[in-house]
Amino acid sequence: MGVDFECNMVIGKVLTIDELMGEYGYEAVFVGSGAGLPRFMGIPGESLKGVYSANEFLTRSNLMKAYLPTSKTPIRTGKKVAVVGGGNVAMDAARSALRLGAETVYIVYRRGMAELPARKEEVEHAEEEGIIFKTLCNPVEILPDESGFVKAITCIEMELGEPDASGRRRPIEKKGQRVHHGCGHCHHEPGHQPQPAHPLHHPGPGDQQAWLHRHRGR
Repeated sequence: MGVDFECNMVIGKVLTIDELMGEYGYEAVFVGSGAGLPRFMGIPGESLKGVYSANEFLTRSNLMKAYLPTSKTPIRTGKKVAVVGGGNVAMDAARSALRLGAETVYIVYRRGMAELPARKEEVEHAEEEGIIFKTLCNPVEILPDESGFVKAITCIEMELGEPDASGRRRPIEKKGQRVHHGCGHCHHEPGHQPQPAHPLHHPGPGDQQAWLHRHRGR
């Protein structure tokens, strides 16, 4: 198709969008940087040893071969693993943890099975492989052992109310209903967001109108 790939080009450092549309004569620039920055829940214990974002766990195990004993940045998989979230990445992380030696893997999700955002086949495959679904559970704290590693995750039991803006029934906290799930490893998959753009990628809010005016009509 005639597409050229230019590697090692950090837009904002090597080149700016202004330069692409000015000196290089491009008429349009599509920014497709993806949404690889994980979100965390902001609960106590997220910085404990043995807590990973699901993206980090999958990247290190699949691309960096961190499961090998010779790895310089090994990943630690406990006998019990809790994966927080209900999307496709959460299913991948749960199944990968099981294959890497975990004896028990939980999916911890604040809504019910019917509201899981993962594809139906992903959920079915996880169930077939023995993943345990702890639905209507919302994590509120990750507990440490005496060495600073994950020991357990504390959750509040939830119930479903009326649909929210996403069309799914809104989870509502059951007051005083807390449960503890023992685990030696915790993966977070509550969602992702785009990596913050380099400040030289594009102008700040004050310069936006001038930038649009400068490039309109090219």
